[in-house]
Amino acid sequence: MFLVLHFILYFLFSSFSQNSCPLRITLLTCAPGEELYSTFGHTALRVQDSTTGIDAVYNYGTFEFAPDFYSKFIRGKLLYSLSVENFVDFIYTYQVESRSVVEQDLQLTCQEKNKLYTALQVNALEKNRHYRYDFLFDNCTTRARDIVAKNTTAPLVFKYILPPIAPSFRHLIHTYLHKGHQYWSKLGIDILLGAKLDKKVTNLQAMFLPDYLLKGFDSAFLQERPLVTPPQPVLQMPSLLGKSSFLTPGPAFWILLILITSLSLARSKRYKTLLRIFDFLFFFILGLAGLLLVFMWFGTDHYMCRNNYNVLWALPTHLITSFVLHKNVTWLKAYFKIVFWISVLLFLAWFFLPQQMNNALIPILLLIMYRSWLLSKPTLYGAQRNQY
Repeated sequence: MFLVLHFILYFLFSSFSQNSCPLRITLLTCAPGEELYSTFGHTALRVQDSTTGIDAVYNYGTFEFAPDFYSKFIRGKLLYSLSVENFVDFIYTYQVESRSVVEQDLQLTCQEKNKLYTALQVNALEKNRHYRYDFLFDNCTTRARDIVAKNTTAPLVFKYILPPIAPSFRHLIHTYLHKGHQYWSKLGIDILLGAKLDKKVTNLQAMFLPDYLLKGFDSAFLQERPLVTPPQPVLQMPSLLGKSSFLTPGPAFWILLILITSLSLARSKRYKTLLRIFDFLFFFILGLAGLLLVFMWFGTDHYMCRNNYNVLWALPTHLITSFVLHKNVTWLKAYFKIVFWISVLLFLAWFFLPQQMNNALIPILLLIMYRSWLLSKPTLYGAQRNQY
């Protein structure tokens, strides 16, 4: 009887403490948008103070579009910032973009809310607001998670929110790219990001995505009390995520393979001139891609760009050989013979590599094999080197 009375009193006291606190802090989770930067959704923290009338959003996802934006982004040195804006202004942006927003009320004590609010205010100071952005490990969502976890009086315990077989970072990213029909963006990401993206995520690591942080908070506990209330809609908008583009990478590259193979079998000199131009452009672009991959691997701070097996088909050396394709160079045949066998081995190992390769690249790999095999023959361009 005494134990039951104790729990009743504790519940009444806790409810009174929550209701008497002037602060209300919620986690805002925003739906994905049409643009690539918004494909994965967004997270922010909302603070309301009934004594001052403050209704502000603390947003870790802002950055300045300075003249050196692209160079910093490529080198992995782009700074993001914590900004503070009025809730009405924040929600208006998502209304314009037709992106829904839900919120979860943080069930913190008044002491914890004050501590969290103070931490957010300190973090928003000019000297503290900037941070080195990392899409997977340090972004607007992980920052919101971490500042809440650091300002509770008891350890924050998350339940397991992943499926029985934990997905990889790449798998999680693919899920959102497919929903947004971002197949060309998916190809670019799969080319640029290496084998480290195929590591299995932990429960905590999955919360780099806003939807997974929502699930994580929804199942989290502080001792015996839940961290948040169930998510409630703040803004309900129809999704503008449209249908897929007519020509996705896979069909586009298969069409290219069929077209070039057909031209290679033709005897017309006009077609051979077209193939000569194609070979130069094809291997030049491959070489540029390979040079970019090597630079992203060794010349930037992007951890996920390392150990990239795509460099096996996008050889940087193609950048040089593309300019001597029409010349009678003795080593050229041997070079393309090596390229042919590298491509054959890569094709055989395609589904067994430590890195998940984008299958839309298979026709490109077959095209490299076919053109390399032909270019390794004694005859090449000109009157005496024009057999295909």
